[in-house]
Amino acid sequence: MNFHIPINRLNSASLKWDRTDVVYGSSDILPLWVADMDFAAPPAVIRALQERAEHGVLGYSYITDSYLEAIAGWMRTRHNWDIRQDWIQFCPGVVPALSLMVECYTKPGDAVMIQTPVYPPFYQVVKNHGRQLVLNPLHLSAEGDYTMDFDRLEQDLDAHPVKMLILCSPHNPVGRVWTRSELERLAEICTSRGVIVVSDEIHADLVFEAGAHTPFAAVSKEAEQCSVICTAPSKTFNMAGLNTANMIIPNPKLRSAFRKALQRYSLGSITPTGLAATEAAYREGGEWLDALLEYIQENMKYVRQYIQQNIPELKVNQPEATYLLWIDFRQLGLSGEELARFLLDEAKLALNAGNSFGQDGEGFMRMNVGCTRQTLEEAMQRLDRAVARRRV
Repeated sequence: MNFHIPINRLNSASLKWDRTDVVYGSSDILPLWVADMDFAAPPAVIRALQERAEHGVLGYSYITDSYLEAIAGWMRTRHNWDIRQDWIQFCPGVVPALSLMVECYTKPGDAVMIQTPVYPPFYQVVKNHGRQLVLNPLHLSAEGDYTMDFDRLEQDLDAHPVKMLILCSPHNPVGRVWTRSELERLAEICTSRGVIVVSDEIHADLVFEAGAHTPFAAVSKEAEQCSVICTAPSKTFNMAGLNTANMIIPNPKLRSAFRKALQRYSLGSITPTGLAATEAAYREGGEWLDALLEYIQENMKYVRQYIQQNIPELKVNQPEATYLLWIDFRQLGLSGEELARFLLDEAKLALNAGNSFGQDGEGFMRMNVGCTRQTLEEAMQRLDRAVARRRV
């Protein structure tokens, strides 16, 4: 696979590359922010799109049995999880699905819990529907490892009218792959209180240890019946622009409520390109994904070693999944706003500000390493020079 060959994304309407001047106020910044990769999608996906385009007619499509079989087959072979095809419900994105679930699984006055620091849209979908937001911070050890604080979790659930917990599994931005035992305890706590767990598992395929990820619904029959699993091929195969996601909902009442919400907003239609690309990815993309994971791990190793050897003021955790690094800049002694300005003005780098993931992210930055080694080498040199100037 040619992950090392740069692809010029400028002037391709790329949010990541073509909007840095609008978002960050400068066009000479190296973008390592938006969570898409700088790699071409798998050859099988490109072929499927080409064949669909060559047909010439791009009319309305529907969810086919073959499409559902491809998703179920991927879950079985990649995650050792047997699902029924009628559990699968298409939605044009995980975030729109989360928003709909807040609306249809809770009511005004209810609370929704999230575990911080976490993906910013989690905050937005709760606030947009006027629900009470309950923050349950992850515990950060002195060594930089994140774990769930189950004692605090139970206290928070008992203190607030929480009806839903939005789980990030694997976790964005800290890169944790929750162990089966962690998920079992979470399931016990939530099911005993009647809390629905909506598990965003969009990064589930980007796990470095084969078989390490456990779908939340797979830990027990009780967990299966109180949860929704949010999946998509977008992060895995770098096809976010096709707006294709699939919710796996074993509980018929939860499934029916979600489908009614989709119908209410006329959101259930898949595009012919999304249909073709998703099926091709899940049927033929495994070998490509294995090669990608090797390349991402080498990129992460390079960045971590470079920082350890040359920029000791910074600390980088060891992610268990994703192509995102969570970097601790706190030793620089800068506020969140000062840190963002330092990286933009001095290092000419666009990273995601840690405090956008919540107050617990203050002093951190998220770096996207889903790019060529050449890009990362340039980024490390820029960062090294900028921090060195602060030492003088």
